[in-house]
Amino acid sequence: MGFETSPDREPKDGRSPDYDTEAIQPARPSGRSAWFGGPGVSIGPRIAPVVVPVDGGSESDLSSNEILLKQREIEQNAAIQYRTCSWQKTAALLFSEYICLAIMSFPWSYSILGLVPGIILTIVQAMIVLYTSLVLWEFCLRHPEVRDVCDIGQMLFWGQKWAWWATAIMFILNNTFIQGLHILVGAKYLNTMVGENSSVSCQTVVFGVVVLLISWVSSLPRTFDMLSKLGTASAMFTFVSVLLAAIFAAVEAHPAGYSVAPGEDATTPWGSPVVTAIPLVGTTFVSGLNAFLNISYTFIGQITLPSFIAEMKEPRDFPKALWACTILEILVFSVVGAVIYAYTGNQYMTAPAFGSLEPLYKKISFSFMIPTLIFLGVLYASVSARFIFFRIFQNSRHKNEHTVVGWGSWALILLATWIVAFLIANVIPFFSSLLSLMSSLFDSFFGFIFWGVAYFRMRKADGSVALMNDRSFRGWFEGILNIIIVLTGIFFLTVGTYASVEGIIEEFEAGTVGSVFQCASNGI
Repeated sequence: MGFETSPDREPKDGRSPDYDTEAIQPARPSGRSAWFGGPGVSIGPRIAPVVVPVDGGSESDLSSNEILLKQREIEQNAAIQYRTCSWQKTAALLFSEYICLAIMSFPWSYSILGLVPGIILTIVQAMIVLYTSLVLWEFCLRHPEVRDVCDIGQMLFWGQKWAWWATAIMFILNNTFIQGLHILVGAKYLNTMVGENSSVSCQTVVFGVVVLLISWVSSLPRTFDMLSKLGTASAMFTFVSVLLAAIFAAVEAHPAGYSVAPGEDATTPWGSPVVTAIPLVGTTFVSGLNAFLNISYTFIGQITLPSFIAEMKEPRDFPKALWACTILEILVFSVVGAVIYAYTGNQYMTAPAFGSLEPLYKKISFSFMIPTLIFLGVLYASVSARFIFFRIFQNSRHKNEHTVVGWGSWALILLATWIVAFLIANVIPFFSSLLSLMSSLFDSFFGFIFWGVAYFRMRKADGSVALMNDRSFRGWFEGILNIIIVLTGIFFLTVGTYASVEGIIEEFEAGTVGSVFQCASNGI
């Protein structure tokens, strides 16, 4: 992972060590600090010159430590300060991002994959995301001027502007799709509460507008320091929601839709819940891959991490927040998924799994998800708006001061993202397939490909490229691992996208999803 390199080895002319003609000896592994952070972390050399302007000017001759100190100095007397988050507050942001509604897709994924493969894939995916997040963190330490994944995309691909634009498009689309997902599920919640025979005209679209307006107003805080407080409450409510769902699934007499004998319709589920340790005979490749993509989507959130790290008072402490969140993820995801699946079975499973509970239990547990339905969309909207806002007002007083232009621009940028999200929610009105499509299109890059490339770029800057110069076991192992990570991303992008689109087509043909801009209730 991390490599111990003296800061004075950073080129003062802004050039990457890639360009130096003098050979650099391999650096020694930095040990425990590379995995858990702290003051003992040593920062390696840059992979490229500064391509992102440092506040106050380009300053391409500054080292990584000097850039970080300058950022803090510039903000010291500003009205709006961004580098204010402790690792505890960053952990709260991570909890709020990962302890989310998508947890309720795990029971469905386990019903497709089987309980044993489902739990194994959950743990494996968690550890891969942990490792790639540590690679990302190491990259951000070397380049503290980057504020989002788009800056990283340009640097990874040799400073090419097309890489920045390609990453920016995927970045905005990914975040806006997530906002759209939360508008969709927010409308689904309201429909579930009021029922199908509401007096509201075109209720699903109207409820979507209501969620849009609430989310837009909630997005207005400009710093993650404020959002971290809301995130802590959001994660707590989500934990209560999924815990209640698991308890209710265990104590209710039967899952929703239970029938003791087959009805006139041969497709209607009946009988005691069927739980399998391995996939059922006849499980298709498309359904199995879509189930795994649902699991992957819930874990893969590296797209926001550069923005979180960019607002930490001490970025070296980031792994503390990461480890705390990963351990909690594995426990919550696997336990909730396994318990709900065990009591619901294959034939009564829905996505999200709230729909598998009896009506009263469903409404109670679903209601505790309200803060997350709003907050997580707000978090991604804030990341997108920050990306746009910082580039418009990079060296302007509107960035750090309370001005009408600054606040007006911030509000309008947020409103634009929420309107696009509303359109997405009404064009792709289904839950599990939307998760799979987002996972295959965007997580392929932001969860795998970027960080495999980042690993090799940093090792080259250290003068020790795995599989070439570094012949140690660790060098071989990490080199092969990162090749697999890149290939996995390519698999997600190609085969995964095919499976996602095929799954959507099958759902439309089967009539199991709603129509575009539907007025009928989409409640569960």
